[in-house]
Amino acid sequence: MLAGQVIAAYGRHYLVETGDGSHYACFPRGKQSTVACGDRVAFARTADEQGVIEAVDARSTLFARAAAHRQKLIAANVSQLAVVVAAEPSFSEELINRCLVAAEQQNMRSLILLNKCDLKQAAAAALERLAPYIQAGYRVIRLSALAGAEALRPLLAGEATVLVGQSGMGKSTIINALFPHAHVATREISAFLASGRHTTTQARLYRLDADSTLIDCPGLQEFGLHHLSLQDIESGFIEFRNFLGQCRFQNCRHQSEPGCALTQAAAQGAIHPRRLDMFRRISRAEFGRK
Repeated sequence: MLAGQVIAAYGRHYLVETGDGSHYACFPRGKQSTVACGDRVAFARTADEQGVIEAVDARSTLFARAAAHRQKLIAANVSQLAVVVAAEPSFSEELINRCLVAAEQQNMRSLILLNKCDLKQAAAAALERLAPYIQAGYRVIRLSALAGAEALRPLLAGEATVLVGQSGMGKSTIINALFPHAHVATREISAFLASGRHTTTQARLYRLDADSTLIDCPGLQEFGLHHLSLQDIESGFIEFRNFLGQCRFQNCRHQSEPGCALTQAAAQGAIHPRRLDMFRRISRAEFGRK
């Protein structure tokens, strides 16, 4: 039995890297795959450079999204989330909130990367839209990936970071700036797995150094939180935590109930009203309550 880390996921195809730098194209046993990029696994070699994953080691974190009947594993053993948004085109605040909640539920740190800040007027408007997250305590990093992605390295040092964002936000530009041979590596992996034209890339792990990794994921357009409880989502809005349990009614859903502590906090400026609106929208979507 061999041990290694999953550094690329292509459908049910996984590229596993061992401690000596060897690479194996691996499949999981059974029809259901519970393997994520970043997982540390035990696998049996079945042929030269091929293997079957027999076991997945215990994870420190699992970053995932879920619809009603399906969970999508995104990255395992990550310590930090970096959400990429851009001055242009417009970004989805709901997607940002959903990603942040999923990261908080796993006790991960989070950054918001505002890309394309060379577009000064658009960047100023985008920064204004991000004011609720700055007020909540999140770091918003301004950059132009075409010229300044290197400034991210200190923020990634010593972390296992998962990079997410909508298509068009410049995520690929960031990856290519930090890892100039990223496209070449992706083509080589597709050829190695002999499956590039049949499967879609789910995630790819890059090593900045011995202690720092970055997992890049394909562009997201939606992010379900069906695997979380209402209490998980409540506490995933970090600025809500001081007010939870203070509502007039113990079963308050923070929608339109009288005596809601979150409503009062928003009215007083302790919670940004847009964050409360986002919580209400997400909880109604996930739990079907009006």
